[in-house]
Amino acid sequence: MRFLLRLAGYLLVAAGFVSLVIDGARSIANSGLVYTPLDLALSTLTGLRGEALKPLVARLHPWLWDPVLVHLLQVPAALLALLFGFLLLKLGTPREPVIGIVTRR
Repeated sequence: MRFLLRLAGYLLVAAGFVSLVIDGARSIANSGLVYTPLDLALSTLTGLRGEALKPLVARLHPWLWDPVLVHLLQVPAALLALLFGFLLLKLGTPREPVIGIVTRR
């Protein structure tokens, strides 16, 4: 299980860096800050826009769509990929051996 967490973490970190480099090149070419929002990245990967999720999420709770997911879909994809990648890498690390700690009294 730890192997799969680390593998997914490394893939997300790599995707985040690739997205960061692409956004950096676009920003330099346009002489201004340009980033790829999560909505555009998801629509490129899956072919579905964020609006396709609206009926599904609104069925769970209507409050969840407008203030939460609308803003979450506008976050830079590189930032989320890097954050989730590093989180998965942290979760997939082996535990430190407990050496030198006295457990008997």
